[in-house]
Amino acid sequence: MVMPGGAVPETVVVITGPFEGASVERWGNLIAEAVAIGPERLIIDLAGSPTMDAGAIVVLLGAHRTMMRIGGHLTLRNPNGRVRRVLKLARVDQVFDIAVGQPASA
Repeated sequence: MVMPGGAVPETVVVITGPFEGASVERWGNLIAEAVAIGPERLIIDLAGSPTMDAGAIVVLLGAHRTMMRIGGHLTLRNPNGRVRRVLKLARVDQVFDIAVGQPASA
């Protein structure tokens, strides 16, 4: 849905597998495309991602910075316990808006 004036209110990227290693580039490209749309709110749904590595965190931090620069907001939705621990160990759990227990994307 495109709002009057061209603003997209919300875009959701659903990560459906591991967000690590060779898959980071693929997911990173998808996230970059979503950011380029210029949504007011970008949701990265992590419910389907069992794991995440440092490369994924770099991608998410870049998207977060870009969203802030354009006046948008990034939310990480439903990361599992393992992914939340990785975010905490990397000390970025307080950087991101993390929504747990939110309805999954269709």
